[in-house]
Amino acid sequence: MDTIVLILILLTAFNFLLKQTFWKPIAVGVTAAIAAVFVILVWPYAIEQSKTQIADWLSDNQLMLDTSVVLTLEIVLQMAFCLLAVHVANFSPVKRRMMWAYRVLYWFPGVLIFPVLFFGLTQAIFSFPGVSFKLIAWLFGLFVFVVIPVGRWLVRWLLPEEELRLELFFLTNALVAILGIIATVNGRTAVDGVSDVDWSALTGCIILFLVGAIVGWIVYVIKRKLTFKLRR
Repeated sequence: MDTIVLILILLTAFNFLLKQTFWKPIAVGVTAAIAAVFVILVWPYAIEQSKTQIADWLSDNQLMLDTSVVLTLEIVLQMAFCLLAVHVANFSPVKRRMMWAYRVLYWFPGVLIFPVLFFGLTQAIFSFPGVSFKLIAWLFGLFVFVVIPVGRWLVRWLLPEEELRLELFFLTNALVAILGIIATVNGRTAVDGVSDVDWSALTGCIILFLVGAIVGWIVYVIKRKLTFKLRR
């Protein structure tokens, strides 16, 4: 479970950097400054946490379910941005109708980066016992302020094609969605397994599938004949 959560944290941070590659350097600098200020401001709350308390949070099923809701909403918004970006890049008619939505999603960096930054600050505090908490917060804030633009530049250097970065952004969000489901389940099963097969239900599903396939094939044949007649 801890490994899955760690992978989710790393993917969330990577998706945040990947989203920054679509922005201009000035916007990236503003985002880095906001993230650094957030780290510096929350250090009084970070020092109140303990490893045991964090482990209890990760094992709390209700908390994980609530987190999965936020995770799902963010993934939906980011994947919608990818789909709209493709239409805009191809000069599709949806560009004029949905440009406002595209602009909103374009400037949406994500909210899950803030819990990730908070978690990173707590881990930094745990890793340097005896050092001033405030000093660690300021150094970690400086690290965040530097690593965001540098990481954004590195990603753009490794993936210079915008279409490739957009496709990777879509796929990594899909992977986060899958891992989020696994983390939410957390060893629980949604239904009890059964050993008996309901043959009547199975037969009904097969019949429904065959009827749908036949109807779809008939519609396809009719449309093909009509298209052929119109072309003649």
